[in-house]
Amino acid sequence: MSDYTGHVDPDGPWQDRRDGNLLVRKCSVEEMDNNVYVIACTNTGAALLVDVAARPDRLREALDGFAPVAAVQTHGHWDHVRAWNGIRDEAGVAVWGHPGDASLFPRPVDRELSDGDRLPVGDLEVEVIHLPGHTEGSLLYLVEGAERPHLFSGDTLFPGGPGNTFGSAENHRRIMDGLEARIFGRLPDDTWVYPGHGDDTTLGAERPNLSEWRARGW
Repeated sequence: MSDYTGHVDPDGPWQDRRDGNLLVRKCSVEEMDNNVYVIACTNTGAALLVDVAARPDRLREALDGFAPVAAVQTHGHWDHVRAWNGIRDEAGVAVWGHPGDASLFPRPVDRELSDGDRLPVGDLEVEVIHLPGHTEGSLLYLVEGAERPHLFSGDTLFPGGPGNTFGSAENHRRIMDGLEARIFGRLPDDTWVYPGHGDDTTLGAERPNLSEWRARGW
């Protein structure tokens, strides 16, 4: 939609964006300003929910009118999994994630995702990118729209830098190596980035800062 801004307030209205037969719905929930996304095929109504963060009633409302294939996790930190039971058990939507975060998840995933998996969502295909550093099992999800790629980056990439690596120089190196080689080295500047918290960005807006991020060590 032309009025999509990428900014949503916690527990406020969601925003929808269309790019060909791709619809992205963005909403934010609770005090950690967790972004939750619906990736939907407008041709078929099939959809993925990205992160069962909180407010299961709100997330079910965001899915109303769609046929959810699954909920997919960017990672397992507590603020991204609080609606797990409400989505899995009450709404009957399977939850998928990477086994590297099994110890963080509140219960086993219904399907283990791996790097390079391609998830059919109606006429769309969502690529799974495993990029550890913020957590061992951190995943990003990439889908091509008619006009540009759309990247759901969880807590791995934000406006202004990579995700928190909690003082680990090794994990900072891993996250930067992965971002530079597999994200910035592969995707164009107009790739739209949907992070796990806060406003959106593009790869073009962030690319000039890569060397600074690596040098600062966080």
